Amino acid sequence: MNNRTIAIPDVIPRPAPMASMHDADGSTLWRQAAIALMAFLTLVDLFATQAILPTLAAHYRVGAAAMGLAVNASTVGMAVGALAMALFGQRIDRRLGVTAALALLALPTVALAAAPDLGTFAALRVVQGLAMSTAFALALSYLAEHCSARAAAGAFAMYVTGNVASNLFGRLFSAGLADHFGLAANFQVFAAMNFAGAVLAWFSLQPSMAMPRHDSGAASPLATVRTHLRDGALRASFAIGFLILFAFIGTFTYVNFVLALAPIALAPMALGLVYFVFAPALLTTPLAGRGVARFGTRRAFRGALLVAGIGLPLLLLPSLLAVIVGLALVGAGTFFAQAAATGFVGRAASGDPGSASGMYLASYFLGGLVGSAAIGALFQMSGWPAAVAAIGGALALTVWMAGALVVPKPPALRVIGVAP
Repeated sequence: MNNRTIAIPDVIPRPAPMASMHDADGSTLWRQAAIALMAFLTLVDLFATQAILPTLAAHYRVGAAAMGLAVNASTVGMAVGALAMALFGQRIDRRLGVTAALALLALPTVALAAAPDLGTFAALRVVQGLAMSTAFALALSYLAEHCSARAAAGAFAMYVTGNVASNLFGRLFSAGLADHFGLAANFQVFAAMNFAGAVLAWFSLQPSMAMPRHDSGAASPLATVRTHLRDGALRASFAIGFLILFAFIGTFTYVNFVLALAPIALAPMALGLVYFVFAPALLTTPLAGRGVARFGTRRAFRGALLVAGIGLPLLLLPSLLAVIVGLALVGAGTFFAQAAATGFVGRAASGDPGSASGMYLASYFLGGLVGSAAIGALFQMSGWPAAVAAIGGALALTVWMAGALVVPKPPALRVIGVAP
């Protein structure tokens, strides 16, 4: 009996996302604006409180490290929520999930206005992180499922742009509100913004298709995690994500105390205006995809972190202008590197890109928490120069680890015999 042979790939390619109304007509501009605004309202709480850290520390009568750790406790919730959504979020309706998460986010936000002590404040920040990461992860899944390949790049770029904008304007709003109306009013306004995000999600997102049914032979969540951890490139990317937010939060949390003290001595409102340093990142972050396509992941990533590294020494100078330039370079470099690393994870994951991205985000946000604690302790014990040196060491380690960011070649074809 003669056998004939056919070639099949080791990995069956995933079908392309379906086209939807997001790809069509003259409402494209509105839809892109809605995507960016929804991203903004999802993460606006995450870093807004960094602009009022000195005010919060004085209110709760604690030191910089303790207050920084409490404020950044939201990253614990972000890490847990991102991993949970990656592994178990397939069964959640996207539109309903995003809407509910943003509506629920308003509850701990408004409760922060009356938090009686630092422990309660930190616990509410953890709950905020859980709600934010749920909305964040489900919104990304929605975009992947409802946009064609042609429209997806623009949709994700707008979502990233909204996230960057939340870093800038969230801090500005928080500083202005706290300075003019007090801490309680600050959190009440942010709760209203969260609820507005829920309304926007409900009316701008299309009803989701029925959630896919998973057969009993599918890999368990723990097996999926082990598969990703066996991949050297993904392991490196998870560690890189950890170090990126470690350095970012270490910089932008404790520089507030440097700017509030002599010789610079900025008032709270002026401290908020400093965060216009994120404006350049609004322009450069959407270009990360083009940079990776032209120069490759490693070169684009290392170039971005080189820019961030150049900015670090400027943070040590007793000049407001020098510090502002340094912060702009650190912000633009780390945001660009984050976008490049996120895209790499999606390309490198062979089995379940969604869970790989969730693991990356979990590691990323965990790095923020560790950075807040470690850099805060170093800042309090040894001062700002020691903190900046540690941040530089983290970025240098990240540059070295970028050597592992290599997307594996497509799997070779297997030749098998098939009876006629």
